[in-house]
Amino acid sequence: MVANEAPSFEEFGNPATDTPGDAPGALAAVHDVPVKVQAVLGRAKMPVGDLLRLHSGMVVELDRRVGEPVDVFVNNRLVARGEVVMIDQALGVTLTEIVRPDR
Repeated sequence: MVANEAPSFEEFGNPATDTPGDAPGALAAVHDVPVKVQAVLGRAKMPVGDLLRLHSGMVVELDRRVGEPVDVFVNNRLVARGEVVMIDQALGVTLTEIVRPDR
């Protein structure tokens, strides 16, 4: 670089706007890998005898209150938290927080 010459920089993609199609084949190998996704509303502990007596219409008290976020697990690893939503007679989860692994 010459002293009076403006520096030139390489252009990089914008992670906020780039889509998976922008890098053909970059993630194509993992697109069909099955993963287990769970949205956990809460947990409860009870003896097996109480569990066997449960029937339709009974209420099980969970360890969370109404309005608290649900935990979203992928392959048994906590990855996000979110809110339960109803979409066309089906329940879903809107992600509100991505959980970063401890380093």
